[in-house]
Amino acid sequence: MLDRRTAPAPDRRVARATGALYLIFVLIGVCGFLLIRPHLYDVTDPVATLSQLIANDSLARVGIALELGIALSQALVALWLFRLFRSVDVVAAGAVLAFGLVNAVAILTSAAMLATAQTVAGDPSLAPGGDAEATVQFAYAISANLWGAAAIFFGLWLIPMGLLVLHSGWMPRPLGWLLIVGGVGYILSAFVTLLLPDVGAAADALTIPAVLGEFWFVGYLLIRGARSLDVSTASGPALSTPNAI
Repeated sequence: MLDRRTAPAPDRRVARATGALYLIFVLIGVCGFLLIRPHLYDVTDPVATLSQLIANDSLARVGIALELGIALSQALVALWLFRLFRSVDVVAAGAVLAFGLVNAVAILTSAAMLATAQTVAGDPSLAPGGDAEATVQFAYAISANLWGAAAIFFGLWLIPMGLLVLHSGWMPRPLGWLLIVGGVGYILSAFVTLLLPDVGAAADALTIPAVLGEFWFVGYLLIRGARSLDVSTASGPALSTPNAI
């Protein structure tokens, strides 16, 4: 059993490996979702979406590969976060792992929808009723909605991560609170986007604390690793007394 008063010294190699994987995850996500997708998907014009997929076949396939990379890298980050934090609280670390894997599966399904759209763009005869424009637009709409729904689990992944930062004493306490606030913001953004589709800027603003928290978290892991402190003085009582694994 772990002593409630102290957290065991973290493995800095695991901490830095986790930070590196998290950075890869973030960079792939930025390139795939924020940079490539807008060049292919026109939300209001199915004809434009199809023509852009046909004209930019290689770019579209890179986008699909990046979407697969997002799912793969998040799954690996979730596993390494569990390795790093399981000695602090195995339940909270398990929650990070579980919520991260659910989000990764959602993005994996999104990648399959993008691949389906590209297949139809290359062979319009596969489209139901021969309507390639509607089929491609439908696949991209499902992909976009999967990202929107997955925001709930991305928020849920950040909240226990923040709690682990607070209770481990390995990182600055404001970072833990920022991750928790960011997680709540991500969850709220999913509902705001659904219920108030015309206020997209407000939904985006809700995710800003999460973005700041993630970059701080990644930078801290890469530069400092993680430091061992007395939990009783640095972060209060532990979440629980888990069995050592």
